[in-house]
Amino acid sequence: MDRSFVIAQISDLHLDGSGRLLPTIEALTAALRERMADFADVPDRVLLITGDIVDDPTPRSLEEAVAVIASLRQTGLFTDIQAVAGNHDAKRPSQRGGRHDAYDYLHLPRTSKNVYYRQAGLDLMLLDSNNASLTALASGNVDERAYHGLVAQSARLSVELAGALGSAGRADYSEPAENLVRVLALHHHPLPQATGEGKRFLGAADEPLMYLAAPATFLEAATSLNVTMVLHGHRHVEGLTRYSIPDPRATRSLGEDFWRTIYVLSCPSSTGQGGDDAGFNIIHFGSLPATEQPEYRITIARYSRPRKDGAFSPLDSNMPDGRISLPVGRDLSRDPAIQSAIEIASCASLNWDQVLPFAHRLLSRPAFHDDEGQSWADRLYVYLVTSHALADLDRRLDRSAQRRHVAALAEVGALLRELIGLSAEMLDIDRATLDELRAVRLINRDDLERRWPALPREGVDVEGRARQRLHLLRDMNDQVKLLGLDLGLGGEAPPQGSIAPR
Repeated sequence: MDRSFVIAQISDLHLDGSGRLLPTIEALTAALRERMADFADVPDRVLLITGDIVDDPTPRSLEEAVAVIASLRQTGLFTDIQAVAGNHDAKRPSQRGGRHDAYDYLHLPRTSKNVYYRQAGLDLMLLDSNNASLTALASGNVDERAYHGLVAQSARLSVELAGALGSAGRADYSEPAENLVRVLALHHHPLPQATGEGKRFLGAADEPLMYLAAPATFLEAATSLNVTMVLHGHRHVEGLTRYSIPDPRATRSLGEDFWRTIYVLSCPSSTGQGGDDAGFNIIHFGSLPATEQPEYRITIARYSRPRKDGAFSPLDSNMPDGRISLPVGRDLSRDPAIQSAIEIASCASLNWDQVLPFAHRLLSRPAFHDDEGQSWADRLYVYLVTSHALADLDRRLDRSAQRRHVAALAEVGALLRELIGLSAEMLDIDRATLDELRAVRLINRDDLERRWPALPREGVDVEGRARQRLHLLRDMNDQVKLLGLDLGLGGEAPPQGSIAPR
């Protein structure tokens, strides 16, 4: 597939229903028309609004927002328009009894929404970040209970993010999900911004409360789901950050293969609200010319209009054509157990037909077969993270499932615990340390392999322990057959394919 798409990002319009910002909207539309002229032949051209569409969700401001969005649609510049809510789009506590709600009025997602663009291979993920932000309490006192409550809400973003990738959505994809380009849009910045951080709030005591309450948890979830870029607004400042995260599957620490990359791009207020510089972003994903194999790049053009100037001009004028060209992060997906744990957490309960694909994915890795290429440390890592995921499956399994299925799943877990103990013994890990490892939900593979050498401890019967491991895996395969799967555990790894029912 020769993919190409364009996202025009605007943000923080703060329409108030008075009509005073309509001339500014006209100037913005004219600038968008000029900048989008180069992309008329691109099949998917998305206008994305990253929150604070209105200044307050009153009837007049909401009606003005509907009219502005309709006028942008009528330009024909865009094949689709999507938006997420900002903190100004949500009702204040005193308004909750009213009739009007920006979520319903403007059709904004209350949790998560997944939009798939078939021609481009673009998976646009929209996420409501209002409940997970500390913004509402920025000017007040935050006690310990309130703070931890909001941290929990922020941590739930990873669940809602995974929920946007439900099986119903994936069934419509015309290519493997791992080949998609995933772009995530939300209003609040997931981590503190380096650019423009002190522009208006330098030294203000409430500054730490202006972003997500659990930013690291959120970023971990985004990278686990192979998000390439995060787009947000909220701060009315420009900003572009690259985060490089070690790939837990990497076998060496040299070269780009060791790193996974995620870009975070901020958009200023596109109407220059509050006297700030106005701005918008154009993000183009496409292949580079004159290459034998398609090589893709993200090209970002940021446009700014100073407070006393009516024209938008390239912000990065020092770059060729005023555009930033970025390499697309490699598809270095996390261990299937980590991704499965996130997806499992998004389900309140699971029936047996839903459990089988998870079990198939978790148990089809080399560590569960007669693979001599893996170290004991690598196997221990796989067994530990799989144990957590299987425990999550068991907790969410609908108890109306047949007893033999429930019993077989429990026996698989017990055998997995024996494999963990065997691997720990081979690495000379004591019981207390192993208990600590069992308690960690997101184990870092690299840390595990650095703490214990790849070779087994001295004076141990390596061949005998290897036979014991295969015996345990074959016993596990007998239980897996009772689940409705035959994966050949303890033998040669099966070819990748669909579940083979008995």
